[in-house]
Amino acid sequence: MGRQLRAVLRDREAALYLGGVVVSGFGDTAMALAAGVWVKTLTGSDALAAFVGFGLWLPTLFGPLIGPLADRVRRRPLLVAVHLALAVVMTAPLAVRTADDVWLLFAVLVAVGGGVVLADAAESALVATVVPEELRGDFNGLLYTSMEGMKLIAPPVGAALFTAFGGPAVAALDACTFLLAAAAYRLLRVSEARPAARERRDWRAETAEGARFLWRHPVLRPLVLTGGAAMLLAGLSSSATFALIDSGLGRGPAFSGVLMPVQGAGSVVAGLAAGALMRRLPERAFAAAGLALFALGVLARATPWLPVVLGGSLAIGLGLPCALVVAMTAVQRETPGELLGRVAATANTLLFAPTGLALLVGGAMVAGLDYRVQTVLAGTAGLVVAGALAFTGRRARRAGAGADAGDSRHEEQDRAASGAF
Repeated sequence: MGRQLRAVLRDREAALYLGGVVVSGFGDTAMALAAGVWVKTLTGSDALAAFVGFGLWLPTLFGPLIGPLADRVRRRPLLVAVHLALAVVMTAPLAVRTADDVWLLFAVLVAVGGGVVLADAAESALVATVVPEELRGDFNGLLYTSMEGMKLIAPPVGAALFTAFGGPAVAALDACTFLLAAAAYRLLRVSEARPAARERRDWRAETAEGARFLWRHPVLRPLVLTGGAAMLLAGLSSSATFALIDSGLGRGPAFSGVLMPVQGAGSVVAGLAAGALMRRLPERAFAAAGLALFALGVLARATPWLPVVLGGSLAIGLGLPCALVVAMTAVQRETPGELLGRVAATANTLLFAPTGLALLVGGAMVAGLDYRVQTVLAGTAGLVVAGALAFTGRRARRAGAGADAGDSRHEEQDRAASGAF
């Protein structure tokens, strides 16, 4: 594992790419937290503060419509342009001073969310050019680890900066991280052919082409749907976290500062180990094992015992990344380059859009039901999906083995027939 990860970090292009994604993600994560606090401070409204996250998440629903743009132009210049544009957009919150200006902050966050969706599609497509195929599993695991690490570091940095200097300072930080990301992408030395000129086509037709490829692909569809199911169940279970802390453990809300780092630590370990494990296990088996571990961790959080809950949080962190890393790596490997932008955007929508919906449903459930209801429901559903993926994967391998054996018999018959002549 260590040798492959070192190979990723020693590769100049992979390291620059990784740096661009991580520094941009750091600024966005810090801003996401600060924006909620900013809106709460200006308006006093909990509902508006919660709506901040929805603004960032909303463009994810339109990923299949945004993705085709990443297939119409070269990806590296597109990433540079998008991040420069987002740096400019992020200067607009510097004008936010009163509650009447909050609309501007929401507009900026929706625009940033749309830019991030486009950048994610172009980044996923560019990986196929920047990172050698044998290192992509390690690279995606390392990328996931880095982003999870940013989630542990960026929120307190954003909160401290907001407390000391106010919201405009955090917006300026985010703008600077976009500039740094643009510089990292500009320094990439990649050879990208200009996309072939195509007849003018309806945007909806291009969108449908990417979605159709993903849906009909026998490898990608189950892996992406499994990742989406994992994120859906993660959102459903995480919405019960504060009820778990209060009703289940009898502790204050600040105890979430213990559970979240434990889960984050598990995600860091899983991301670092993902590449090595993917070389030893079939993709479906690895994704199913990770989802099953995640589901057992969720079920453990339905108990009132602190050591079990902590162990469950660690298991969630260890298991959840598996399905996501497998799905992302498979999309990059199986998709033709001319389709990769829109297929990646569609896959990202299927992977991450369910989280927001699950948070809305989970919030409604926890308001009217015991938190253990949705925790047990999420855990049980996770085990069912993991079992289904493992069963279909085993059946597919048997069918493949039978086909290979049939091909071998046909080849022997052909050789025998050739010898007879």
